[in-house]
Amino acid sequence: MKRSVGVRIGLFAATLALGAASAPAGALAASRPLAATPVKLTLTGLFSVHGDKVTVPKRTVIVSGTIAHYVPRQRIQLVASVDGNAFLHRTLSVGHRAGRGHFQTTVLAPRAGHLRIALTHVRNTKMLSFTSSTTYTVLDSSAAPGTTGRFVQLVQQQLAALHLFIPQTGVFDQGTELALDAYHRLLGKGEGHMTLDPATLTDLLNGVGSFRVRYPQQGPHAEGDLSDQVLALTTGSKVDLLFPISSGKPSTPTILGNYQVYRKQPGYLPDGMYYSDFFISGYAIHGYDPAPDYPASHGCMRLPIVDAIPAYNWIQMGDWVDTYYT
Repeated sequence: MKRSVGVRIGLFAATLALGAASAPAGALAASRPLAATPVKLTLTGLFSVHGDKVTVPKRTVIVSGTIAHYVPRQRIQLVASVDGNAFLHRTLSVGHRAGRGHFQTTVLAPRAGHLRIALTHVRNTKMLSFTSSTTYTVLDSSAAPGTTGRFVQLVQQQLAALHLFIPQTGVFDQGTELALDAYHRLLGKGEGHMTLDPATLTDLLNGVGSFRVRYPQQGPHAEGDLSDQVLALTTGSKVDLLFPISSGKPSTPTILGNYQVYRKQPGYLPDGMYYSDFFISGYAIHGYDPAPDYPASHGCMRLPIVDAIPAYNWIQMGDWVDTYYT
């Protein structure tokens, strides 16, 4: 059975070649102006969601640019606005870099909306004036069950990039909540947290959070971290998928050690186990309802029902299963 996992990369750096919008720029000749001065503008810190450049309020975007011709004491006037309302006016000094002019600054949008950055070079004795601009979207970062739109798509994209299992439906649904629960566990914040508070959103957009694989020599295998209550399906040292689990309760703990899958059972078993991968005796990775946000099983690693089939399809007969506390 083929293993197939897609990882989507969220962070986006936009580079645009922007020509002069008004008069030609360059060192003034004695009787005629030189050709137009192109400006190469780069925006770092944006994300690409279905081809749209996006970010969220109060998140830093680095604006840097290169001007083809440099003269001393050049200045650029920057104006940033959201939905036509200017919130930033800044004068940028232009430095010298390999015969060209270079400038850099940061922009933090105060609220959601359509953001426009306009740059103006004021005419001086050696350079004619020019203007350039670029735009991107600042997303409303509030979300609740049932919410749709680009922000939810961004969140799902970033969760998938960190290998959390999540169907990217574009809807803030049960799959999103389960992935957020697993993400909180990955961050060491405990189980049962499905909200997207500002601190968690910042970590998510910064790509914070990773699972440390302890048995990379086993090739494709499953690791159950019983401390964080997560199951990682890994290929060598590369994490493919992460799921939240409910392992054995204190009176019937999950067995610790290194084992191999010896039986795969699709569908339901009489006791409610769903799509089960047995790795020793009666211990298995399987779906179950409920799979609560705390250790509650008789020793198995329970998955939410909706996660059972994707995990079952990934795990193959003979794969190693490692269980441990960290």
